[in-house]
Amino acid sequence: MPIPLPVLRVALPVPLPRLFGYLPPPGAEAGAVAVGQRLRVPFGQREVCGVVVGHGEAEPGVELRAALEILDDGPLLHGELLASLRWLAGYLHAPLGEVLATALPASLRRGEPLPDIARHGWVLNEAGRTALPAMRAGKPKALAALLAEARGEDWLDDASPGWRTPLRGLRERGLVERVVPEEKVGSESPFRGKGDSDPTFSPNAEQQLAIDAIRAADGFAPFLLDGVTGSGKTEVYLQAIADCLARGKQALVLVPEIGLTPQALARFRARLGVPVHALHSGLNDGERAAAWWAAASGQARVVVGTRSAIFVPLPEAGLVVVDEEHDGSYKQFDGIRYHARDFAIVRARALGVPIVLGSATPSLETLHNAQAGRYAHLRLRQRAGAAQPPRVRVLDVRKRPLQAGLSEDALGAIRSALDAGGQVLVFRNRRGYAPVLLCHDCGWSAHCPRCSTEDKPTPMTVHAHGKRLQCHHCGYRKPSPPACPDCASLALQPQGNGTERIEEELGARFSDVPVLRIDRGSTGHRDALQKHFDALGARPGVLIGTQMLAKGHDLPNLTLVVVVGIDEGLFSADFRSGEKLAQLLVQVAGRAGRADKPGEVLLQTHHPEHPLLQTLVGGGYHAFAEAELAMRELAGFPPFAHLALLRAEAKHADPPLRFLHEAKEALREFPVDASGPLPAPMPRRAGYQRAQLILSAPQRRDLHAALDALVPTLYASPEARRVRWSLDVDPVDLY
Repeated sequence: MPIPLPVLRVALPVPLPRLFGYLPPPGAEAGAVAVGQRLRVPFGQREVCGVVVGHGEAEPGVELRAALEILDDGPLLHGELLASLRWLAGYLHAPLGEVLATALPASLRRGEPLPDIARHGWVLNEAGRTALPAMRAGKPKALAALLAEARGEDWLDDASPGWRTPLRGLRERGLVERVVPEEKVGSESPFRGKGDSDPTFSPNAEQQLAIDAIRAADGFAPFLLDGVTGSGKTEVYLQAIADCLARGKQALVLVPEIGLTPQALARFRARLGVPVHALHSGLNDGERAAAWWAAASGQARVVVGTRSAIFVPLPEAGLVVVDEEHDGSYKQFDGIRYHARDFAIVRARALGVPIVLGSATPSLETLHNAQAGRYAHLRLRQRAGAAQPPRVRVLDVRKRPLQAGLSEDALGAIRSALDAGGQVLVFRNRRGYAPVLLCHDCGWSAHCPRCSTEDKPTPMTVHAHGKRLQCHHCGYRKPSPPACPDCASLALQPQGNGTERIEEELGARFSDVPVLRIDRGSTGHRDALQKHFDALGARPGVLIGTQMLAKGHDLPNLTLVVVVGIDEGLFSADFRSGEKLAQLLVQVAGRAGRADKPGEVLLQTHHPEHPLLQTLVGGGYHAFAEAELAMRELAGFPPFAHLALLRAEAKHADPPLRFLHEAKEALREFPVDASGPLPAPMPRRAGYQRAQLILSAPQRRDLHAALDALVPTLYASPEARRVRWSLDVDPVDLY
């Protein structure tokens, strides 16, 4: 009887819910390959990088191929992180190989070697010291003077932002050398931060209670830090992180947007006595892999990053912080549809460390957990220091003339705020020049040829001051026509107002001050958002932007916020639309009056009597949340029910509906409510016809029991070959 061959069970980044068996590479023993190591293996006609997740024996009669190469000396994924990723794959009902690939930086996913994370330093060599006195003034000379005094890299980000470019010039001239100091780089640097104390910070009673509660936590302890905008939540984070570092532990801080990362890094580096590592999609692949590996090796003591940073290994974890926990950016909307906040809670539990969820507008799910006693609820009801809440006014713009969407009252308030030396934020959550291009003679309008909403073609947004049309759903773009395609008229007019059009109007009207637009179109380059803030400085000026400006930015000279075009969000069919709009309005309003200057917020609307606005203005976010939770409970919506969204799409409408009908039939024996199948709210996107099935159950275990039975049948279904399908557990957007 033949002896079974030892086999490596490998998870590959392919959309198949199974593991693959491989023999060890030639010359290697299967037992010498550890779970969590990467392998390069043949897969069909190509080679892919997979992760070993187990060992086994070959089945009789099954011919196996040998792996090509062991890529690591030891496991990259192991212990708590590997166990948490297995849990995530099971919870999302997603292939383990794709989940593990999502957790690895792109370069490691491709099979590239681990980066060199040795802490190098730079010194000015003898040639550099000789040349320094004669060098012309500029960034190279300023950097050379710094390098003549100290070594290190991490402090250069604070002492000389943008130091890498002048450094390249010094290296090309042979004036600097790279060294690996024997001592910890930066420990003697004169540019280190203040450590764990700030003599200017004196916590108020609520802040002190929050700090003490987090410090006293022993093991896993979830906290909701529920503080009004400007209440000093970041100071609470810093004190908790400082305590974590004093105990020799690592801290992970999640922020919702790339644009927030430089501001958070600068503040943390100014206060903490260790390098602070960044991890977000704005970095190149090498930088992301280096930060990930620095955390895995224990070198990175503080990591600040966006959604994907939740996958960093934390061998010496001590604290997890999720700032602006309500933000939709923590949800991944394609591929592996995880929610970074929810997975952060799972990881904190597995690591046995406290987790702090901070927000001025907590999600209703988080508030419900706090009210049920699952999370400790820490309240910060007052703004830090002498700052006072802004005064909020609702402007009724019915029958009022509007200039680029702004009423005369709003324009007069902007002028007054600028004359008083303040800064103004004009908030319009629609980028581009105008939402629609319309022919004034025949009524033709520009629509996307690949998308539609509720059986109506989707309008294309006007960009580049009328020169370009772009679909914000699928990315399709084309030049604006010189004349109407239907009637050849030249009377093509942009209708409505986007951030570009408001910028044009306010730039002409307030030409004596800077007028800066901040949206996806103007902040595509690295650190572009911070450069805009630096360009404005403390002088009077106008910022025009989308929801990017509503998230956590501290603008001490901002005294007026004008919110334009909120009416679209008042009548949406999405059951979460009220929550999203309330959070957005409260967050953007909170940018005003954060220092000692009084702030004012103007809300322009054609529906001043709308209950949501009345509740927000009269009672604040928590009054709205209380009413909304009561409505959700009556309607059977989250957090009082648990949802999964099964969506299918194809070039034609029939295959997705047949696939979803088959799925619904497979669920008849389970206690779940299946709504549909129906066309998606956007039934056509990027040329694909889309349909969906919404699954709901009062108990989470009932929903997952149904999905456990359903998902294997979906993969085996012949209809699955005719569609592209996805499963989203705990969806936050039904579109």
